[in-house]
Amino acid sequence: MGLRTRIALVTSTTVVVAAALLGMTVHVRTADDQAQRAAQAADTELLRALDDHAAGVETGLLVNAPELPGPLREAVERGHVRATYLQLDPASGAPHMWAATRVGGDVVAVRQSYTAQLRTLRSLDRVLVGAGALVGALGCLVGIGTAVAIGRRITDSTRTAQRIAEGDLSARITPRGTDEIARLSRAVNTMADALAERLESERRVTADIAHELRTPVAGLVAAVDLLPPGRPTELIQQGVGRLRRTVEDVLEVARLDVPGLEQVFCEEMPLGVIARRAATPWPDVEVRVVRDAVVRTDPRRIERIVTNLITNAHRHGAPPVVLDVDGARLRVRDHGPGFPEHVLADGPVRFRSGSADRGGGMSRGTGLGLTIVAGQAKVLGARVLYENADGGGASVTIDLGAAHRTPHTTDRDPFPPNPA
Repeated sequence: MGLRTRIALVTSTTVVVAAALLGMTVHVRTADDQAQRAAQAADTELLRALDDHAAGVETGLLVNAPELPGPLREAVERGHVRATYLQLDPASGAPHMWAATRVGGDVVAVRQSYTAQLRTLRSLDRVLVGAGALVGALGCLVGIGTAVAIGRRITDSTRTAQRIAEGDLSARITPRGTDEIARLSRAVNTMADALAERLESERRVTADIAHELRTPVAGLVAAVDLLPPGRPTELIQQGVGRLRRTVEDVLEVARLDVPGLEQVFCEEMPLGVIARRAATPWPDVEVRVVRDAVVRTDPRRIERIVTNLITNAHRHGAPPVVLDVDGARLRVRDHGPGFPEHVLADGPVRFRSGSADRGGGMSRGTGLGLTIVAGQAKVLGARVLYENADGGGASVTIDLGAAHRTPHTTDRDPFPPNPA
């Protein structure tokens, strides 16, 4: 049950219960007041009838009446007092208010009809029920309106917080009022400001460190080229090359983190041509174009994405590595152990290798390759899907649907949904 429904139910129930209690209170107080007034009137009528009877005037005084209610007779005979009694028993006919006392050995009494009072009380009950229903309906409407207003504010805050969690640090909530929800909105905005400031500070530090490392790394690359051939030189070259690629990746990630910094230079080109060109350095990669399409995009960024995906597949997966093109979609799939759960659930995280859990051990990597893929795809407006194929292996799909222009067919291999 959602918060809006709960608020509406609580408010409506509270109003209905309050209206019912108020109606019952008015009913009981009115009935008591009517009974007291009728009892006073009957007692007064009894005294007047006794005076008239003593003066020899004919009155409606009842002497030892057989229809006198038993409880009233017992009270008068036992206590020798004047007493009143409201007779509402339907078996005895119309309702009456009795007043009686004892004179000598006789019990004398008067009775007055109580029908008018009951009719007035029933009319009041109908008014109370109608008013209660109206108040209950209005309370339900107020409760629903309040719940909708509060729910909308909470939903807006939740949606903005979700945008912030997804990386849109410019998203902010507009606080309205001074209540708890407004204070929560201001707290979320303060958190977003602090988070944006911290991330920007970390980005600057990372970029500055990478920039500072470029010069000495370039010197190392030049110095390694002067070393004599041999196994030690090869090992040094491999380490220096890995260090240079890491520095370049860090710089690229730092640039992708800055909104609006990366510019897209689009041109129209068949996606199959871009895919084949990107896969040229890897002769073992099978490129399959099922349905080619002319897309308007930045070919350089597409090649960068494909390069990183193929590199990641070779480094952490297992052959064969297949690059499929189907319309405006690219898919790179290997046949290794697949992605770990954290990548499938949350996507790549920088400086956390996407292959840390693949193969059961800790494989080397910074996690920047897939991070760059996600960043470049975001710049292009493409969608990235990470999944593990049914037949085994990791699969990454780049959907350029928004850039799709003109379809072209081909007689190449069919595009199975999950090739084994």
